[in-house]
Amino acid sequence: MGYYSDEYRNTYTTVLKELDTALGSVDPAAVEALADAVLDADQVFFVGVGRVLLSLQAIAKRLAHLGIRTHYVGEITEPAITGNDLLIVGSGSGSTLFPLGIAKKAKAAGARVVHIGSNPGSEMKDVAEFMVRIPVRTKNYLEDEIDSVQPMTSLFEQGLLILGDTIAKMIIDKKQIDMKSLWKYHANLE
Repeated sequence: MGYYSDEYRNTYTTVLKELDTALGSVDPAAVEALADAVLDADQVFFVGVGRVLLSLQAIAKRLAHLGIRTHYVGEITEPAITGNDLLIVGSGSGSTLFPLGIAKKAKAAGARVVHIGSNPGSEMKDVAEFMVRIPVRTKNYLEDEIDSVQPMTSLFEQGLLILGDTIAKMIIDKKQIDMKSLWKYHANLE
């Protein structure tokens, strides 16, 4: 066996342990507030960049499967945001230029803004109504961030995706949605 064959089990076990630690450190009250905000909104918008945006797009798609009107900032069919809507900002550092600027615009339009990130002291704290903190390592290397053996901010991006799927599952359970009925929202031009 080669290096990769030998190390596969050890590596994925380490990644899963990191995810368990990260998600176990998220405040359940903040998760509840986020789920309630999603359900209270007419539309839910998402903004992030890079791999964070990919995680957010996956969350938007899953919530759309629940019949929730979702959009990500920059999509060609993005409608106007209103005071009845929610913007979810994904930014580990809370200081990434584009998401921060969009959050300010959304707040000025009257929309609710929620930040999912790691840095509670970022400028986003002045814009967001509240934060869901996944306290993992970011480019800031804050002292209280959970460290990771993975490159860069992989643990944040993974935690963000799993958090989104967890919230979707809790919404399904709370609303007692029949899983088979979700297929009516799934793409059918494939």
